[in-house]
Amino acid sequence: MTRPPRLGPDVAAIPDYDRNQPTGIVHLGVGAFHRAHQAVYFDRLLSQGETGWMIRGASLRSAGVADQLNPQSGLYTCVEQDRGGEVSRVIRSVRDVLVGPADPRRLVAAMAHPDIALVTLTITEKGYELDPGTGALNLDSAAIRHDVEHPDSPQTGPGYLVAALARRRAEGLAPFTILSCDNLPENGRRTRAAVVELARQTDPGLADWIAETTAFPCSMVDRIVPATTEADIEALAVREGYRDAGMVKAEAFSQWVVEDRFCNRRPPLERVGVEMTLDVAPWEKIKLRLLNGAHSALAYLGGLAGYTHVHEAIADPHLRAFVEALWDEVEPTLDRPDGFEAAVYRQALLDRFANPALAHRLHQIAMDGSQKLPQRLLATLADRRAGGRNSPALKLAIAAWMRWQGGEDARGNRFTVDDPMADRTRTAFIAGGGDPDRIVANFLAMGTVFAPRITVDQEVRAGLSAALGGLLRSGDTTLMWPAG
Repeated sequence: MTRPPRLGPDVAAIPDYDRNQPTGIVHLGVGAFHRAHQAVYFDRLLSQGETGWMIRGASLRSAGVADQLNPQSGLYTCVEQDRGGEVSRVIRSVRDVLVGPADPRRLVAAMAHPDIALVTLTITEKGYELDPGTGALNLDSAAIRHDVEHPDSPQTGPGYLVAALARRRAEGLAPFTILSCDNLPENGRRTRAAVVELARQTDPGLADWIAETTAFPCSMVDRIVPATTEADIEALAVREGYRDAGMVKAEAFSQWVVEDRFCNRRPPLERVGVEMTLDVAPWEKIKLRLLNGAHSALAYLGGLAGYTHVHEAIADPHLRAFVEALWDEVEPTLDRPDGFEAAVYRQALLDRFANPALAHRLHQIAMDGSQKLPQRLLATLADRRAGGRNSPALKLAIAAWMRWQGGEDARGNRFTVDDPMADRTRTAFIAGGGDPDRIVANFLAMGTVFAPRITVDQEVRAGLSAALGGLLRSGDTTLMWPAG
């Protein structure tokens, strides 16, 4: 059988805009989510005749995505999947992909180019090198220490931003707008604080210039993007007649809310469905606490029960009832923007979770839990405690994360915990010797995850111990919550 040709301009029907136009964006972290979300919006914008918004992607870790996309001239397919079938579109907005570790100075130079008006980021929560408990830049991080000592050859997202802004300042160029698209509360403000603090370590004048001239708008992004498998690539090859090593798949739903605050040229994203607003915070909290919080809770409880995918876990009546109870606890902590209807939003989430076409793996969602828990679950718990409310569903979700660190589900199946703090969390779990009180105490001693308002709360400590004890005893963790 003849192998289908690799995706390229000659083998796919593609939108008719000129890809030789100027590049206006550098994107740090050109993984699957960016390719299924922001790059799709810019592809639509360019297809409408807007110019100057091509993207130069950059990987800050490995050459994997560059190896996929560069031989394809930056082209790739985004496959939208729902119960009604699949829709494929070749995305052309990414010009190429640079690899930061291979040549950091080249990436800094690309960001400092006068045509660049916007730098966007999807580097995951851990990529900002923040203390999860305080949200401040972690100056004890080995990577951050490297960037302080070698500012011209950075390793981190904040380091690249500082280095590129330093060059633009030296060359008399205006700064670019920095737009974080990661699931961090107040992501723009946190990015600003990290970048200014890192700059201050080497050049206080540069830090002041950045603080005074550079815009860091907040944003909220929402689209479920499961990991692409080899089977997905083969299925696309059969269906479309070409092989696409860089394809991504996503649900049909997509949302992007952006704070309308830019310091350089501003793309007219409202023309392609982006909501430009003066206040992203209410939408950000809704998404982090309802969608992401439920996703994490399902990942740990469902994963411990032996489920593989989100749609399988939400089909379990005990886990569905648990998610509904979790949302009941979350709702009173939300600030409701105009047009938001909680019941409608919750039903839409249930429908999205139940989409079997996505095959969204629970282990993918469970990654980096130590970085995600503070904004997805712990902040909600703290807000409820401040109001004197009990939160059994939240405590069970947090206890499930603690139980997950043992690397073994309720059926005895072993797995690898993928987390930058995996060594510490595993030690905390094992050192507890199976005693839930000791295990909880070990975890609450981690100030980088648990804020003081949580660790000193004896009611929270007792509730977590009780929930964890039940999880340690149960052979079926789904039975920890009664079915509705």
